[in-house]
Amino acid sequence: MLKLSLEAIEVVDAIARHGSFAAAASRLNKVPSTISYAVGKLEEQLGMLLFERNGPRVSLTPAGEEMLREGRWLLGAAGDLESRMRQIATGFESELRLVHDSLIPTQALIDDIRAFEDLRCGTRLRIGCEALTGSWEALREGRADIVIAAGEGPAGGGYQAATVGSLDFAFCVAPLHPLAQLKRPLQRGDLLGHNAIVVGDSARTLSDRTVGLLAGQQRITVPSMAAKIACQVGGLGHGYLPRACVELELARGTLVELATEEPRAPEPFWLAWKTGSAGQALKWWQQRLSRPLIPALLPRSIWMP
Repeated sequence: MLKLSLEAIEVVDAIARHGSFAAAASRLNKVPSTISYAVGKLEEQLGMLLFERNGPRVSLTPAGEEMLREGRWLLGAAGDLESRMRQIATGFESELRLVHDSLIPTQALIDDIRAFEDLRCGTRLRIGCEALTGSWEALREGRADIVIAAGEGPAGGGYQAATVGSLDFAFCVAPLHPLAQLKRPLQRGDLLGHNAIVVGDSARTLSDRTVGLLAGQQRITVPSMAAKIACQVGGLGHGYLPRACVELELARGTLVELATEEPRAPEPFWLAWKTGSAGQALKWWQQRLSRPLIPALLPRSIWMP
């Protein structure tokens, strides 16, 4: 049986903070003799001294300092647990995991996060970011409670979804890229001799998703849409880019849009959650995010004259 209890740690903490058994007793609404007995019994059970006695004043021994260093963390964790249990009794989950597509910067959700924290409901918020089918996979595998995901969800169901917008894409290259010199709609064969810039799919088990990539296509895979835009501005390759994210690049001429014989259809975005989930935190986020999120949350270029 463990010799340390949360109550014992609380007593040691009070003594260390207030400097004497009497002051700790006053803080804990106990008589000094009770505090003195509790500490003596604990030291006997542990086989070590926790305090150096100097008359009425006491100080922690190295062993006592080590115990309290970890013990205070345990007291804080226990307090948090009690708080969450009280809130869970009202219907709020202990944790809510929100995963958004990597195209959306987390900072675009700051107002939503702040509004949720203002509820003081005791639900811990965990935010993640995935690319392409990675968000859907996180929902399917139980690593997310609610997702903002791109494209169609995986087959098999088990989730509910509501559309939160769609995204138009433009095929773009740097103005000096060889494809920009063709002056006609691009055909599939035109693309094979040049690097495509693609964002890597973060899915672990679902099949990687690629859009507009030809079999055998040379490619450079990057971790984010911001990196993809930078590579294409730098002339390293071609590909479709969210029109809302590159409006200023197109206006400045650091990117040019080219017509293609097979244009890319708009990309739908979804708010999705597991069927049957009924926690109050999840319901709050469902209602909060049931609005046009795309392209409203997407990062825009900053004009640098």
